[in-house]
Amino acid sequence: MADLPPRHDLGTHRVTNQPEILAEPDLLVSDPYLQTHAKARGVDAGHLEATSKIYSQPAMRQAAIEARRDPPRLVSHDLHGRGLDEVHYNASYHGILRASLKAGYSNVAWSAKFGGHACHAAHVYLLSQVEPGCCCPLTMTYAAMPVFRSAPDIGEVWLPKLLSADYDPTLQSVDQKRGVMLGMAMTEKQGGSDVRTNATMATQDGDVYRLRGHKWFCSAPMSDGFLTLAQTKKGLTCFLAPRWLEGGRNSVHIQRLKSKLGNHANASAEIEYDDALAYRIGEDGDGVRTIIQMVHHTRLDTAMAPAGLMRAALHEALHWARYRHAFGAALVDQPLMKSVLADLALDVEAAVALGFMVAQAFDGQSDEDRAFSRVAVALAKFINNKRAPTVIAECMEVLGGMGYVEDTPLPMLYREAPLNGIWEGAGNVICLDILRTLSKDSMAKEALMQRLKSATGRNAHYDTALAVHHTRWPLAPEEGEARWFCESLALLLSAVALLEAAPEFIADGFIASRLSEHRGSLPGALNLYQSGAVLERALGH
Repeated sequence: MADLPPRHDLGTHRVTNQPEILAEPDLLVSDPYLQTHAKARGVDAGHLEATSKIYSQPAMRQAAIEARRDPPRLVSHDLHGRGLDEVHYNASYHGILRASLKAGYSNVAWSAKFGGHACHAAHVYLLSQVEPGCCCPLTMTYAAMPVFRSAPDIGEVWLPKLLSADYDPTLQSVDQKRGVMLGMAMTEKQGGSDVRTNATMATQDGDVYRLRGHKWFCSAPMSDGFLTLAQTKKGLTCFLAPRWLEGGRNSVHIQRLKSKLGNHANASAEIEYDDALAYRIGEDGDGVRTIIQMVHHTRLDTAMAPAGLMRAALHEALHWARYRHAFGAALVDQPLMKSVLADLALDVEAAVALGFMVAQAFDGQSDEDRAFSRVAVALAKFINNKRAPTVIAECMEVLGGMGYVEDTPLPMLYREAPLNGIWEGAGNVICLDILRTLSKDSMAKEALMQRLKSATGRNAHYDTALAVHHTRWPLAPEEGEARWFCESLALLLSAVALLEAAPEFIADGFIASRLSEHRGSLPGALNLYQSGAVLERALGH
């Protein structure tokens, strides 16, 4: 039996000019960007369809609301003062992780016969629209695989459990568990991104090490182990610190949980290693080179997640604009609103296209593919995260006061918007990494230049913009121009992603408005000649 409709007549007034409650969409069926760019970059259609159905379930969205409403809490000691160092979560949080692991979020990249990383990117994009906080532990588990593959002695025990689709939150050592999840603990208060200043010390104790020190930021502190950096006599080295040992708890103590702007369903903590047992991974003194494999893969997710956040915000704005009337017409039909929405839609599709382009490079088997991924993932992370706060704020403004109210998802999306730009290197760090890669990695530089060159001859505005870029920077820029340089490269690469896979009018509109026209700096500061077609596509028509 269908539920009874709400009352429109409320005694003092009648409710009018309000959109119907937005039905929970199938995240694939309602999204032309995902349909186009996932297919173009090798995502298995069957896997994508099944994955979308899981994340689109009303029960999944309700679980996300519950996980945020009842955030994780630290339980440091038991009734009698014995140490626990546990974080307790709402049952819905566990349910989301269980469903996501079963769907393949963390393992499809490593188990699929083709297109695994592109399939994984689709998971990130979809779950970011539902519950972004749950992405963090799943992403770190996915990204830890290459590190463990390079450490066969430890990987023999941990890899099968990391690849498991079973979610096992029990407090047991790895050999007793059906599946495990991995975290990362690198940041210290005195250094931040400058991990070479880390002060945590590692002392050899037979075949293992003992870690002693403090980590300023450790997300998902109930993970089964942490990849971490500590100093030995030979320098910064990578270690695995298990949370649970056979018959006991490792000396990993949670000092406090961080009170954060967003990401409320996910716990982030300060932790101390108090002579905690750890296993060395990689060569002694070669910690950065070892753990950078994990950082490289987490950066794919931090490039893809903002695309999901922006798409979710745009979906809300489009729904409101279609059914809300002002000054005698639907908002979506009014010229200025049409210009704003079309402008936002171009940014969102460019972010989706670029994210999936990079994911495809991760799936590539050639040296050129791998080289391209090293620089392209940083460019995508930079530009997509710079777009996200502005796009989401503009979508919020479309709804007016309603967009500022927690009954809509827009406040949550807005709080999440800065996170992926900070995680795994804030904007300046990423730009400096890009400069360093292009100066020291000749194969990555050549792969990027070839990809940019491959799109010439298809759009005159693009050809001109590429030539202007090379004229402005015939050599690497000074450090003070790194952001300008990287923004230019990232916009060019976004244009290439659209030229390769998007409808021609989308690529032309993006290039005309981002790479050639004189325009204002705000969304809607253009007269997009095909705004109607851009909006029709965004609406899924």
